[in-house]
Amino acid sequence: MTTNWILVANSSTARIYSNNGPKKGLKLVKELNHPESRQKSADLVSDRPGHMQGFGNGHGSRQPATTPKEHEIEKFAQEIAKELDHGRSTNDFERLIVVASSPFIGTLNGRLSDHVRGMVSDSLEKDYTKATPKELANHLEPCIYL
Repeated sequence: MTTNWILVANSSTARIYSNNGPKKGLKLVKELNHPESRQKSADLVSDRPGHMQGFGNGHGSRQPATTPKEHEIEKFAQEIAKELDHGRSTNDFERLIVVASSPFIGTLNGRLSDHVRGMVSDSLEKDYTKATPKELANHLEPCIYL
């Protein structure tokens, strides 16, 4: 019997469900939370931007390439990708359905290994993190028979 994993995620919450075939429903495998992704950038850093000598008599400030909030979102995407790669390497699933909010789905796709990306059968750009398993099953009808 083929085991399917369904990842339902946004930038601060992720749930991995498994399904072992028709009429077997969804079983929660793991839940990951990253509350730092919900915080304001100002709350994530303790310092002001660094200063540098500008041209002439002026001074400038150096801004990081990514904001602290974007950095936390990327860290969470990497954590999810690591969890999925572990499941793949231990043969916990054969097929993966990814359901993630926009634009987090793009960040997540950029972190998935080629092996995991090859196991993704469907990808939905929706935020169903607050949906119950029954509601989620209804949303996934076009992808999988639960």
